[in-house]
Amino acid sequence: MPQTQPKEAVSINIRAKAKQRDLIDQAATRLGRSRSDFMLEAACREAEDVLLDQAFFSVDAGTFAKFQALLDQPLPPTDKLRRLLKTKAPWEK
Repeated sequence: MPQTQPKEAVSINIRAKAKQRDLIDQAATRLGRSRSDFMLEAACREAEDVLLDQAFFSVDAGTFAKFQALLDQPLPPTDKLRRLLKTKAPWEK
């Protein structure tokens, strides 16, 4: 089985005010982490939250059933939809 090479670490450089750096250092110290580890973990956690907020949402079963019913309904026929459905796909041209 081929072994995968570990990815090289890359630099992420940012500028911060002394007050911001001190706050980050204080929090990192409390958790026993380095500034870099603390910042990277916090940034990744925030990035995941942002992406999940756009791709995942949690609702109760009743709300989900209503949502699913709306998705299952056909779109109302419009001229724009008719034109779209008559248009050939790029690979069919």
